[in-house]
Amino acid sequence: MIYDFDHSPNRRSTDSLKWSKHDDDVIPLWIADMDFVSPTPVIEALRQRVEHGVFGYPESVLGALGAQDEVPAFRRLIVDRLAECYDWQVQPEALIFIPGVVVAFNLACHAFSPPGGGVLIQPPIYEPFLRAAEWTGRARREAPLARQADGSYAVDWNGFEPAITPDTRVFILCNPHNPVGRVFSHAELERMAEICLRRDVVICSDEIHCDLIFTGHRHIPIASLDPEIANNTVTLMAPTKTFNIAGLQCSIVIIPNPELRQKYQAARQGLVAWVNLMGLLAAQVAYRDGQDWLDQLLVYLEANRDDLHEYVQRELPGITMTKPEGTYLAWLDCRRSGIEGSPYDFFLQQARVALSDGAAFGSGGEGYVRLNFGCPRSILLEALERMKKALASPRGETAAM
Repeated sequence: MIYDFDHSPNRRSTDSLKWSKHDDDVIPLWIADMDFVSPTPVIEALRQRVEHGVFGYPESVLGALGAQDEVPAFRRLIVDRLAECYDWQVQPEALIFIPGVVVAFNLACHAFSPPGGGVLIQPPIYEPFLRAAEWTGRARREAPLARQADGSYAVDWNGFEPAITPDTRVFILCNPHNPVGRVFSHAELERMAEICLRRDVVICSDEIHCDLIFTGHRHIPIASLDPEIANNTVTLMAPTKTFNIAGLQCSIVIIPNPELRQKYQAARQGLVAWVNLMGLLAAQVAYRDGQDWLDQLLVYLEANRDDLHEYVQRELPGITMTKPEGTYLAWLDCRRSGIEGSPYDFFLQQARVALSDGAAFGSGGEGYVRLNFGCPRSILLEALERMKKALASPRGETAAM
């Protein structure tokens, strides 16, 4: 069927965090939550489950209790998908189902590093990465990404390994990277993995945006590079961003190494429950029957990305961006725009457009904003027009809406 991404239902007064945080005259392009209706098969499956009328414990309870036969059909579906998409052979028992990727990487910090031990990240980065060490009683180690002359980002090899202290035991990788949109290359992944192996650092790779990759780029799970790397890696994936079902909270943790898997399951006991019934169902149906929707979505998102990039270059003086290689998030550099103070505050107050504040992404984020272009093109263009008017207006005057 043909999906219509140009229109979306009114999300106000629907308990939507994205649309309820700000006043009604604000266009929200901040949190990583698309405004598109999820795939029809997912909606139909959820409707049938509701009509059944019984909402007891799902099979995923068994996984939380350490059993190996939980949701076997879903396990096989994921194993087949990994083989088809990445030529990565994974055994069904390597999979653990967890309610959310943020939960999953915080759990990894508990499982693989001692209290006070170091956790390595690469800012500017999604705020929960910055806070994982604090939340788990660990020490944050930073190896900031290097901004290139063209505005793109790369691993800073002069800073990556020196950031690993003797007590650093976990590296939380974000690939594709949020917010800078990098899809790391085979060579970059291999070099990071080699350093972590040599320094006895477990890799926890958040790959939640792995299905949202644009033309000319390819996602490579870092654990798929080599069995030795896989043995040192915990991979996190989810259908939630891909199919716009984030509120249903279902993620997949892939741990080929039985010893690491045992430690991870032990850290989970009594703290992290099973995946809820609706989240588990939506995830299975999305992966099984949602590819047609996803193929159409990627075409739409790539056109949004290209229109956004062209508009920024042509109409927003002093603001630059590079095209993200993956995700539906754009990283806008506002440092030469003439905006005094926070560009996030400026666009919220003067344009009535809510973006994500770059400062919240840690080192290297000051003077930037993150823009979510996972929305109907008409909403994106209206927001950009407001931003253009705000930049052209005398400072302190709210642009006419």
